[in-house]
Amino acid sequence: MSSNQEIHFDKILGQYRSDPYNYVDMHSVHTGTVRFLVEEGAEVEGASGEWMHKRGTRLYEINRERNAKIITSKTNGTISSVRSELDGQFVEAGEKLLTIRHPLKKKEIIEGILQEVLFLFEAPERARYYFSLDIQSRIDQKGARSVFIQPGDEIITMSLMKRDTPVYYTGEPGIIHSVYFTPGDSIDQGQPLIGVCAEDKLPVVQKVITRVKAEWE
Repeated sequence: MSSNQEIHFDKILGQYRSDPYNYVDMHSVHTGTVRFLVEEGAEVEGASGEWMHKRGTRLYEINRERNAKIITSKTNGTISSVRSELDGQFVEAGEKLLTIRHPLKKKEIIEGILQEVLFLFEAPERARYYFSLDIQSRIDQKGARSVFIQPGDEIITMSLMKRDTPVYYTGEPGIIHSVYFTPGDSIDQGQPLIGVCAEDKLPVVQKVITRVKAEWE
């Protein structure tokens, strides 16, 4: 364990302590005329219920060719900014409309730190993903964190357009520390599939997780 790693983690922890929020930008889902349904400072809730069937707070309405669509919040928090100058205006798809300040929970802070220090192996295409038979068998027997992988290993199968393609690992050698997908789910291109931790970093990562769990309210 090097002192540089300690300093690096202290810096990351300090950043979360000074600003323990995630800022979620909401963009227009398509072209149309926007009408805001919330104001700056409003508290909002995400979807809830056992099946997430209760929709979140209504954020804005967008109307295209007389088809109005209500967009709701996916997370809880406070509206930190609204581009009120766009209210009643036509916007292009992807225009930033408002920002939600989401207070991070302990679990989310740990996950955020992990995503900064682990090697994230990302989905090469929007597709469905499964672990290779060998990797899945090893995970079933001893858990993901006992599985060591290295560049060139066939770790995942990508299923796209009814065609299965093996995906070979290209990152640093290490153990599969975090899994970010459920086998069979559709994952967007660029989203992380797994987080890999080099064996020499593992004690430091575990120390940080323990520290956050103990110190964070």
